[in-house]
Amino acid sequence: MGTEIFERIREKTGENVSLCYSCRKCSSGCPVAFAMDIFPHEVMGLISLGEERRLLESSTIWLCAACETCCLRCPNGIDIAGVMDGLRQIAIASNAKPSESEIESFHRAFLLGIEEFGRTNEPVLIGIYKALTRRLIDDLHLGSIMLLRRKIKLVPKFVRDRKSIAKIFRDSGWRFRRESKN
Repeated sequence: MGTEIFERIREKTGENVSLCYSCRKCSSGCPVAFAMDIFPHEVMGLISLGEERRLLESSTIWLCAACETCCLRCPNGIDIAGVMDGLRQIAIASNAKPSESEIESFHRAFLLGIEEFGRTNEPVLIGIYKALTRRLIDDLHLGSIMLLRRKIKLVPKFVRDRKSIAKIFRDSGWRFRRESKN
């Protein structure tokens, strides 16, 4: 029998992290490992040890790009990117705050944009992120340069069937608007 966090991850993702024998292939192939405070192979070990608080407050689970390089490299076929996503879901549900608050704000902004518009786009992502971090004018000059050079569009594009996207969010339990209390 595993720890509580082990069982929660297994329930959310179907993954058995006890299959990890810490070969470190996931960590050595991860393109964002240089910025992580806990390497992916260490995440698997900490889940088995029941180190829930340390995991949920780490920046690693928020920095994971879900590129699935780790999954391809894992000799036991563990969906490590899925485990990271499960940890993010648990962190949000338990109101755990990562060591770097702006990481969570960026994640929330990204998913809120998808929930609202069906896809991510720069104006929405930037607007929501700036509102969540309350840093509205820090780099306003950069935004105007990007607009002038047509690097970002002012009007976001929408997905036609946004109701289906909203249903995915509703069915998965991701309810950022109600949980986001900064």
